[in-house]
Amino acid sequence: MWFANFFIAGSMTMILPFISLYIKTFGNFSDSYVQSWSGWIFGITFVSAFIFSPIWGKIGDKFGRKKILITSGLGLGLSVLLMGFATSVWQLFLLRLFMGVFTGFIPTSQAMIATQTPKKIAGSVLGTLQTGSITGALAGPLLGGAIADIFGYATTFKWTSIALFLSAIIVLFGIKELKMRFSDDEEYQTYSSKQVLLHIVRQPVLLIVMLISMLVQVAHFSIQPILSLYVAEIHGTASIALFSGMAFSAAGLGNLLMAKQWGKIGDRIGYVKIMIILLFMAGIVYFPGAFVTNIWQLIVLRFLLGISIGGIIPVRIAYIRQEAPLSMQGEVLGYNTSLRFLGNVIGPALGGMLAGFFGFSAVFFVTSGLLVISGVIMLVTWYRHEYEGKFQHAFSSHRN
Repeated sequence: MWFANFFIAGSMTMILPFISLYIKTFGNFSDSYVQSWSGWIFGITFVSAFIFSPIWGKIGDKFGRKKILITSGLGLGLSVLLMGFATSVWQLFLLRLFMGVFTGFIPTSQAMIATQTPKKIAGSVLGTLQTGSITGALAGPLLGGAIADIFGYATTFKWTSIALFLSAIIVLFGIKELKMRFSDDEEYQTYSSKQVLLHIVRQPVLLIVMLISMLVQVAHFSIQPILSLYVAEIHGTASIALFSGMAFSAAGLGNLLMAKQWGKIGDRIGYVKIMIILLFMAGIVYFPGAFVTNIWQLIVLRFLLGISIGGIIPVRIAYIRQEAPLSMQGEVLGYNTSLRFLGNVIGPALGGMLAGFFGFSAVFFVTSGLLVISGVIMLVTWYRHEYEGKFQHAFSSHRN
């Protein structure tokens, strides 16, 4: 599964650094037009992904996840292949919309591994799995930027589709899905969608963890579709695709170095505590991005962002694995993924709009604020419903 995630993440990120540059090849557009459409084209994928993620999760709980992974890989490969033949903004927009139906490969693989991993080591295992997608995300922008500079943007899409098809083949022949083992009646029980939603709502910390998933994605993806334009502003147009790829990959490198370590620490001291720390760290390192004057300063800050944000995904999924009965985990993770994709929709649109009206610096200011606010919300919720509640219970027991 590590290799399949590597190819998926690498393929998806190969095309991200130059989506805005690809749009420019369709016509003589203004900068504000390109920035706005970059946000919408980048984000529209996640509109359909937002709708379909809980559906795939529920199907996976009932029938297994291997078939879903194969379908996802094939659908992604076909959509990216066709993007290489796009000739207008609207064609690219519709293909990205179609792509979103299948954009659940990595979350589905995480759900598959999570349900087959003991709770006490879930953070470490999921952190290890995430290094596959991080490594791919690290290599993808660099390779994609180099191919785009040499062969052009359309050719890069076509080559990228091959790796996506290869991921489906790896799952088909290389992955065996184990039958879930239930430890008690609660985990064996079949839950309706209404019961799953009630389970989430009745646990405030779990609910906030899932809502924070959306805010983190809004913050993380606000700069993504316009990053290449920002690189062009501070560095110039020479080898723009390659330097944009380096800026993308810098975050991936920091993520790669720390994802597994954050997962291990979360296994030991608690997943919510790590999430709180990482949210504040990410907010702090995002802020100086508004003041960079050269590409290397931006790359260093992107690296630090990767270090700080690298553990949020594995510890978040590990926490859900801990709090949700096994037989509903696919659907719960599906809702979590759906909220993440909603953040992916809002983030690029927000970033494109802020950049278009107020300049690139505004994107960094707002993003930093969102991350810090997310940390405050998580801290207050955790303190009120877990730490404070346990303290009061212990105090009452002591008095009695």
